[in-house]
Amino acid sequence: MRCVFINIRCKPGTSYKVAEEIALREVHSELHSTSGPFDLLVKLYIPENEDVGKFLNTALFDIPNIERTETTLTFKAF
Repeated sequence: MRCVFINIRCKPGTSYKVAEEIALREVHSELHSTSGPFDLLVKLYIPENEDVGKFLNTALFDIPNIERTETTLTFKAF
């Protein structure tokens, strides 16, 4: 499994709706509200045999009111 962090910027006033939709899909390990340029931070694990882009597009990025995302791939944990 590959650990991935995704910052999500939502359209104004929709972060709770977006967070609820993410929670309903049950693809995340952690979901946090954040301050700064992004509204939400999602931690999830992608199976090794899955294409990262395809997985994220079908699992998260089709949720309405997502304005922008930033994905951070992780490597070896220390």
